[in-house]
Amino acid sequence: MDLAAVRRELEGKRRDLRRELAALTATPRDPMTAVSFGKRIGDGTTEAVERINQTGTAKHIAAMLGDVERAIGKLDDGTYGICDRCGSPIPEERLQARPWSVLCLTCSAAG
Repeated sequence: MDLAAVRRELEGKRRDLRRELAALTATPRDPMTAVSFGKRIGDGTTEAVERINQTGTAKHIAAMLGDVERAIGKLDDGTYGICDRCGSPIPEERLQARPWSVLCLTCSAAG
């Protein structure tokens, strides 16, 4: 496995995720816009649903960013490819598909 190529891919992914997260968490154009749920679908309800969706997406991106940064740290300390939880090797196929994996499939599935 070419660790230099993995590092480049992870650093690019980190840049992309940071950019996406910044866009999702930017202050709305009009922060005073009313956001509420009501009996009728209107601008406020639509805006509220959109913000809820953005919050969920931002949490997912932040979690993935944490994994990317952890994988870069593992490259730095020489433990890349080793599961953070059980210490077993992470299969190369998993690392090729998802280079920011820090858990083996068994530990990842266990939650």
